[in-house]
Amino acid sequence: MEIGKDIYYVGVNDQALDLFEGQYPLKQGVTYNSYVIKDEKIVIMDTVDKRVQDIWMENIEEVLKDREPDYLVVSHMEPDHGACIQVLAEKYPNIQIVGNMKTFQMIDQFFCLDSQIKRIQVKEGDTLSLGRYTLQFMMAPMVHWPEVMMSYLVEAKLVFSADAFGTFNDDQNPWVEEARRYYSNIVGKYGLQVQNVLKKLKGLHIETICPLHGPVLKENLMQYLRYYQLWSSYQSEEAGVLIVCASIHGHTYEAAQFLKTELEKHGEKVILRNLCHEDISEVIGDAFCYDRLVLAASSYDGGVFAPMDDFLHHLKNKNFQNRPVAYIENGSWAPCATRTMKDITSTMKNMGDLGNVTIKGAMKKADEDNLIQLALAIMEEGCLDEACM
Repeated sequence: MEIGKDIYYVGVNDQALDLFEGQYPLKQGVTYNSYVIKDEKIVIMDTVDKRVQDIWMENIEEVLKDREPDYLVVSHMEPDHGACIQVLAEKYPNIQIVGNMKTFQMIDQFFCLDSQIKRIQVKEGDTLSLGRYTLQFMMAPMVHWPEVMMSYLVEAKLVFSADAFGTFNDDQNPWVEEARRYYSNIVGKYGLQVQNVLKKLKGLHIETICPLHGPVLKENLMQYLRYYQLWSSYQSEEAGVLIVCASIHGHTYEAAQFLKTELEKHGEKVILRNLCHEDISEVIGDAFCYDRLVLAASSYDGGVFAPMDDFLHHLKNKNFQNRPVAYIENGSWAPCATRTMKDITSTMKNMGDLGNVTIKGAMKKADEDNLIQLALAIMEEGCLDEACM
């Protein structure tokens, strides 16, 4: 597929993959994106996962016709993008591999390349002339591996963005839904590093973004940049209350439903997620989206029920911050879920406390009254920032 003059998409759509990075469920698989620039010099931008190696090589040959590639630019060494480096080098022994210092350190960890294969090491701002086109390289360390770099095709006003702006396949929902899940779970920890890259991109005239997963982006680019600005600064996209629940026998979930109904009576947008039945990566994505958070969980073994404990540690590992939190705990003889949840959220930055409600067993009238008061506190903390509206 030609995406610009003499710029081709040669990636592969892997709809059979069920888990990304061995842990994130996929609805319709994922694409491994690779590109070819046919100029006086021919460049291949990244390879693909070994699962789709043969199809990718056919795509390469179809675009190259009777020519051979001059360069392979390695934006990211993760095996879903770099797995075919050695295969390509063996087929085209005159190809020159372009990467940064850390790229080549990792190449030698994954492959045993022929010593005759030439390596071109680049750094921030270096350029590579292809003829009509010029590639300019931008380092993007920890977005989300240390060797990551982006490339700006100057004359085409096109950015090869590595994993940034990537997404999973999902024909049923808009880009943002799966892109948010992708970002928050995979890149989410590295907000500061993403902010540094966004500053570099801000100085460029960009008309096309070519990520390593998901569609090529050509329209409404400011919207995609805005989402990355919000996610990487840990600001909410919109006003809404995310209630995350981990209930053993259903009583805690009933309390969460009661709170949801009470908030909705006052016009609040509320999303209730059941950690015992829903994919944790989806809930992590929701947490990055909405401006207030409610944690509702059963007490368990002197702490908190495992699905909530797992969720909060995932959230902490993604450097989550800047949200006010309310708590609901349930414990028949020794309620301790709130204490345990607060022990974890207290290690996150700028996590406000909206109060807590303790239930012992099934809800009673007094519990309902307490939940109504908690709802009032949550509503008073509604997002007033224009960026969230």
